[in-house]
Amino acid sequence: MRESGREGMAFGAIAAFWGVSLLLVLTPGADWAYAIAAGLRYRSVVPSVGGLLLGHLAVTALVAAGVAALVNRTSWAMTVLTVGGAAYLVWLGVTTLRRPGAVTAGSAGPDSRARQVFKGAGTSGLNPKVFLLFLALLPQFTQPSGAWPLAAQIVVLGLVHTFSCAVVYTGVGAGARAVLQARPAAARVITRVSGVAMIVLGLLLLGESLLA
Repeated sequence: MRESGREGMAFGAIAAFWGVSLLLVLTPGADWAYAIAAGLRYRSVVPSVGGLLLGHLAVTALVAAGVAALVNRTSWAMTVLTVGGAAYLVWLGVTTLRRPGAVTAGSAGPDSRARQVFKGAGTSGLNPKVFLLFLALLPQFTQPSGAWPLAAQIVVLGLVHTFSCAVVYTGVGAGARAVLQARPAAARVITRVSGVAMIVLGLLLLGESLLA
């Protein structure tokens, strides 16, 4: 995917990355589960989705700053990241399951906006799958001989990916609320499913870490 040249980043490389990134964002995972739960629990999905985006931006900054090199050199760094992310997902899933009865579509949730943002940032920022995705994907679309520094190119690609996340996750959260607005029983079921999904994803990540 890499191209040579001194003209900055090639539009073709950015477009190609955007296509791959969008396909990955459209694949349901922990971010989807949290966006759906937020859409059913809170009046607005903006704080929760904003938190998810902050997590992706944080990972972009870490990779651009060279933390990727540390993770590649130190085997236990990725293990710690995986265990921490898995534990957070399990905790978030359990928390969601504990309050399914309090969830009604479009109702005000018990969490403050700041806490919604924090949970969203933790969901994406502590997800080792996001980190691994960035490690494996972003460098393949950079141009080492280009006029822009490598870190700047990674930041641009990270912003493109984050934009895709903003559009998709907002649609997922708002869509869940709109579809289930008059169906509180169905909303509770979907909330439970989202909670179980986060727990399962967390346990799978933990299992991968222990078997690695």
